[in-house]
Amino acid sequence: MLSIAWAPLYAHPLPAAHRFPMLKYELLPEQLLREGVVPESAFFTPVPPPTEDIVRTHCPDYYQRLCAGQLTRHEERATGFPWSPALIEREVTILGGTLECARRALQGGVALNIAGGTHHAFRDRGEGFCLLNDQAAAADYLLAHPELGVHKVLIVDLDVHQGNGTARIFQHEPRVFTFSMHGARNYPGRKEQSDLDLPLPDGTDDAAYLGLLQDTLPRLLAEHQPDFVFYLSGVDVLATDKLGYLALSPAGCRQRDEFVLGLCHRHRLPVVVCMGGGYSPRIADIVDAHANTFRVAADLWN
Repeated sequence: MLSIAWAPLYAHPLPAAHRFPMLKYELLPEQLLREGVVPESAFFTPVPPPTEDIVRTHCPDYYQRLCAGQLTRHEERATGFPWSPALIEREVTILGGTLECARRALQGGVALNIAGGTHHAFRDRGEGFCLLNDQAAAADYLLAHPELGVHKVLIVDLDVHQGNGTARIFQHEPRVFTFSMHGARNYPGRKEQSDLDLPLPDGTDDAAYLGLLQDTLPRLLAEHQPDFVFYLSGVDVLATDKLGYLALSPAGCRQRDEFVLGLCHRHRLPVVVCMGGGYSPRIADIVDAHANTFRVAADLWN
């Protein structure tokens, strides 16, 4: 059975200006339950992790100032969110969800966080609606506990935006390989250097995108032999997305998920999936594309 992290506060403590893209956090669980993709027992409520599991990745000074509401105006503007205690509770709980997903994936093969994929957060600052880097913190957690048997991690970031924070965090960590396949002209304007970056031209369609992914990911698995995979499955690669410049169809986006998750399943690699971005004008398009990721995982692991 799939394990899925979700909490009501994923969607709620944000001002009205940010509400539309956050509706997916309410609607996606409802969609999965209504379709019978997963039973209600598949969901677990994440909790904030111990501080040590956050400051292992993030600078203690940054985390203390973040929690206390002491970011500068410039730092707050860079995150895209006005500070509030509820926002910090949300971000810390999302990170806790990905940490727990990592533990559960070691047992069940796969776990998914309805939120997460906050890949623009650096060790010492937040950017682009990301305050804490949940996949980086979970990777650091696994590596800090050798008894779990994880010695090499692969982060597969297929959001339309480069995972700049993740790339910088692990730039000197040979046990974590960062792979980002993203729109060349998309945010951030200043890219960091992942272990492998594949910047894509505007209008990249299903055939070109899937062909490149199918040529690349099996090679990375063979060359780097990871023990664990984090997959950021943003659906802002869709042609309908307001903030992306790529041109994938919903079918192509699902084929992407089938390929990535199918490889993990065949290689018996535990994988944690986080949702990342999605900004199509119709909320139904966003929810259905994210639901496809869960449908694919359910087909493989249930």
